[in-house]
Amino acid sequence: MFDTAVYETLMLALEDGSVEMPDTGPVLFLRAEASPHLSGLPKDRLVCQNSFKPDHDALKAAGFDMLPPETETFPATALTLILPPRQKDEARGLFARALRDAPEGGIILACLPNTLGAKTNEKILAEIAGETDSLSKNKCRAFWTVKDSTQINHALIDQWIAIDSPQEMDSGLWSRPGLFSWNRVDAGSEILADSIPEYIKGHGADFGAGQGFLSREVLSNCPKVEHMTLLEAEHRALACMDKTLAEFENWDAKWADATKDAGERLYDFIVMNPPFHVGRADAASLGQDFIRAASRALKTGGQLWLVANRHLPYEQVLGECFKGHEMLEDEGGYKIIRAEKPKRKR
Repeated sequence: MFDTAVYETLMLALEDGSVEMPDTGPVLFLRAEASPHLSGLPKDRLVCQNSFKPDHDALKAAGFDMLPPETETFPATALTLILPPRQKDEARGLFARALRDAPEGGIILACLPNTLGAKTNEKILAEIAGETDSLSKNKCRAFWTVKDSTQINHALIDQWIAIDSPQEMDSGLWSRPGLFSWNRVDAGSEILADSIPEYIKGHGADFGAGQGFLSREVLSNCPKVEHMTLLEAEHRALACMDKTLAEFENWDAKWADATKDAGERLYDFIVMNPPFHVGRADAASLGQDFIRAASRALKTGGQLWLVANRHLPYEQVLGECFKGHEMLEDEGGYKIIRAEKPKRKR
């Protein structure tokens, strides 16, 4: 969800002449988000990138030119705009790729709220680029650099890109920075995996599948499961799933917004650890939308298995969407819930 203050501060750097908008040629915008402020940029020359499907789809629907979601080598443009991700190693990787692919003299301009580490991110960019400049407004900081190959730390660029690539964890999962619980197995998911009975069967789905942990556990321990479909909105996770589930053949993955793209009456069961944040704020409505989508995607006698933080208010929507539900576990701040027999609208 776009932050008005961030966009206003980013645009200020262009409007007051601190950073010059090139007269011709494409302008690259990495991790762009749909916003009315994009009208201040040359739409016919703007090339946007976002690997998160809701943001990608919103920009595409608004008519912007979009790079494929898997793109990690960028076109050389005189100006690159960036809304950095929150995870530090992911941000380092993005800055490194942007600087690597910019032409000599190309400008990289980024912006963040002060509360999300704007000063730290400027220091990160300076580590590989050399000099940076900045301005502050609206409790945000816009910062930029001009590519000068004599100042670039090429070894550090290569190192940061390697860290931001899929890698095998001690758990046997393949993961990368920026994914949920990227460098460890999430405790809630682990409790859910232990709670799913071996007798479940048929065609299952994993909503918000991340690196593929829950699906791996189901396929490893539930012999009657015929197939798993993994739905994940962050495209960066799909390459990790491929490696996490390399030993299995009975699965497929979809780059999908589970709240909109899950389909109807397809699955015998669904497992999920639904997200509940928009930015840094709790957004229980997101998890509730996952539950509604699951009820639509399940067959008539299907079951939903989910884990949630104990405080999240999911019981009412579960009652609205399913004929029955029960809490199976209450452990370590998490609750494990099984719901069955989705209600159908008449």
